[in-house]
Amino acid sequence: MSTESHPAGERIAKVIARSGRASRREAEALIAAGRVAVNGKVIERAALNVAPGDRITVDGTPLAAPEPARLWLYHKPTGLVTTTRDEQGRATIYDALPPEMPRVMSVGRLDLNSEGLLLLTNDGALKRQLELPSTGWLRKYRVRVNGRPDDARLAPLRQGIEIEGEKFQPMSVTLDRQQGANAWLTIGLREGKNREIRRAMEVVGLTVNRLIRVSYGPFQLGQLKAGQVEEVRRRVLRDQLGLNDGQPDEVEKPAGKKPGARSGAKPGVKPGAKPGAKPGAKPAGKPGDKPRSISRPARAPRSDPGFAAGFTPKPRGRTAKGGAGAKPAGPAKAGPSATPGKPRGPRPKR
Repeated sequence: MSTESHPAGERIAKVIARSGRASRREAEALIAAGRVAVNGKVIERAALNVAPGDRITVDGTPLAAPEPARLWLYHKPTGLVTTTRDEQGRATIYDALPPEMPRVMSVGRLDLNSEGLLLLTNDGALKRQLELPSTGWLRKYRVRVNGRPDDARLAPLRQGIEIEGEKFQPMSVTLDRQQGANAWLTIGLREGKNREIRRAMEVVGLTVNRLIRVSYGPFQLGQLKAGQVEEVRRRVLRDQLGLNDGQPDEVEKPAGKKPGARSGAKPGVKPGAKPGAKPGAKPAGKPGDKPRSISRPARAPRSDPGFAAGFTPKPRGRTAKGGAGAKPAGPAKAGPSATPGKPRGPRPKR
């Protein structure tokens, strides 16, 4: 190890953060507590650079080899605290994460009653990079407030305000719609101060009753359901953040064809079928038949009172020649299947 002004290697807190053992700030606290040793010697300050060959231990446990930086999108529900341990014993996001998740750190925070997109990473350096205001990334929120805001009331937020001596950068604020006594706003920030939106709304006389983060820079909440976690592909990390860990991109399997499917045929449609026809449907009627009227009344259901009373609907066959005024056909002649009676004699001569 080296303590020169510009030594080779990296700061020890950064190396600890890259290993996933702790964030950079937490690593500095571990060093100050005398829990970190380099090459068997306990160190007392974080202003120390270490080389790749140095042996680092935390609480006597060797530091794991640094893993490739990874990033996850997490839809944080309300009622969870964004911290590893809560002094009041409240549930944290780490209690709700899937058990197969590695040790991760949150990028920024969402308070207890806020929900939406929260970025998680296993890399302390990446966490710090994404949290810095210098990245200039816009963070968008859907906010429901109690009240009837207008442009005059929202103007101070767009210009930048000061609360108890703390300056807040200008926000982008759009009134989406008024819904009864509440209104929905879309708010964009480029910094992440504690409870910034809620405090700013109180200054202009509005009360936030729901707050959802929908995006963080290029990363979107999308259709991710509450409590779900989705990992960002390495290719996206490389394109958006310039990370190059030497790991190959995930292989995306092309959508395969079903056996026997013809090239160019639409899924679920048989070859030669007319557009709009259901697969396997028979053609309606015979060639030359007139189309059936769509306004014809449907048959009465069996639960209809007419059926219970013994009513039988008239047959739907064709009427006798002559149209609506034609007389109904007479009784059918008895055939061979008629009721047995006297044998019929010879037909009289005419």
